[in-house]
Amino acid sequence: MKRLFDVFFSLFGIAVLLPVYLLISLLISADSKGGVIYRQERTGRGGKIFQVLKFRTMRPDSFNKGALTVGSRDPRITNIGYYLRKYKLDELPQLFNVLWGDMSFVGPRPEVKKYTDLYTAEQQRVLQVRPGITDYASIKFRNENDLLSASDDPEKLYIEEIMPEKLTLNLKYINDNNVFKDIKIIFDTFYAIIKD
Repeated sequence: MKRLFDVFFSLFGIAVLLPVYLLISLLISADSKGGVIYRQERTGRGGKIFQVLKFRTMRPDSFNKGALTVGSRDPRITNIGYYLRKYKLDELPQLFNVLWGDMSFVGPRPEVKKYTDLYTAEQQRVLQVRPGITDYASIKFRNENDLLSASDDPEKLYIEEIMPEKLTLNLKYINDNNVFKDIKIIFDTFYAIIKD
């Protein structure tokens, strides 16, 4: 049922949003040099590495300067990238990840291997399900970049405080989920984006 939901609505979303994809692509190309789509290796279900797709919001080679984005005005973020991130539009290409089966609409957000290697045995349970575009943690930590920017040691804050809390929320989802709860999480995500 969940996979059927994912396939149907990802196809529907891609078809409906095609003009938006084209417009965003033109804006990115006009704003800075580099490709339109950014691919990053993330850890998926069963520990399988896959490439998550996003609209590029940072200048080329920014990832080499750190995996965490610190603050909404991180100097690596392009002008159009700021707005794409603010309204989560940079995530739209992940509809293709959902269609291909790497991701689901709702599930634990996929992390880079650098961080999943730090998971405890209990936390690794989040890798038993498909990662998602949104989840409880995405809603609670929608302003994560600003939290990190206020810290003297963003990496330490993320590893020791934010990541464990995200994983607790992810495990809560894994222990009690169904399609109706997924739909509620999707609507709660839209509400959180609009409210901000």
